[in-house]
Amino acid sequence: MAIGRDGVNSTIGPGSIFEGKFYIAGSLKIDGKFEGEIKTDDALMIGETGKVKTNIAAKDVIVSGTMIGNIKAEAEVRLEETGRMLGDITAPSLHLAKGVVAKGHITITGGQKKDVRKIVEESFGGARPLELGKRDE
Repeated sequence: MAIGRDGVNSTIGPGSIFEGKFYIAGSLKIDGKFEGEIKTDDALMIGETGKVKTNIAAKDVIVSGTMIGNIKAEAEVRLEETGRMLGDITAPSLHLAKGVVAKGHITITGGQKKDVRKIVEESFGGARPLELGKRDE
C-alpha cells in the first residue's frame, strides 16, 4: 500500500469537521470528522482520531479510526488494530489486524472482472455446487 505521511496530498486534521463531497486526484488522510461522499484515484487513510460516515471509492483504504459506510477499493483495504467499521467492503485484497471490530459483508474480488460465482461454478466442473448457506442432507 503506497500511503505514508509523506505521500498524503490532503488532510482533514483533528478537530476539523467536513460535510459534503470530496473528490481528490491524490491521497487523503482524515483525522477529524467527515460526512458525505469521497472519491479518490489514490489512497485514503482514516487516522485513529478520524470519524467517517460515507461510502468510499479509492485505490487503497486504511481504517485506523471509525468508519460507517461501504468501501470499494481497486487494490487493498487495511483495517488496523484501532479500526472500527460498520459497512461492506469490496476489494481484491483485505488485511485485518488483530483486535479489529467490524460488521458487514466482505467481497474479495481477486481482481477478477468476471462474476466470481460463475468462475467458481465453472472451476467446479459444471456440476451444480451446493447452495451457499445450505447443508447437504
